[in-house]
Amino acid sequence: MTQAQVSQRGIQLSEAALRQVKRLRDNQGADLCLRVGVRQGGCSGMSYMMDFEDASKISPQDEMFDYDGFKIVCDRKSLLYLYGLMLDYSDAMIGGGFQFTNPNANQTCGCGKSFGV
Repeated sequence: MTQAQVSQRGIQLSEAALRQVKRLRDNQGADLCLRVGVRQGGCSGMSYMMDFEDASKISPQDEMFDYDGFKIVCDRKSLLYLYGLMLDYSDAMIGGGFQFTNPNANQTCGCGKSFGV
């Protein structure tokens, strides 16, 4: 199997988000990559999805973005909706967690976890 090509960063990651995903990955006890994508559903029509995945599941149709050895993977169909996405993280008591800033979204829901185009 051919590894997906490492390309320019079509999905941006803040330093805070990178620290948090590395921390979460280290808690898993394995060298995993982060898969980011979209699926139908949510308040605004499409929902963001994020999960750790073993690198053996990366397909040649995936796009891969490298952050100093930490890999983010996205399928090409999702990338149509996510290109230019900024993933940030805040540990604030109110409004904390991962935040998605998507330049392709025409509308977002109040919680920021879904969007429409």
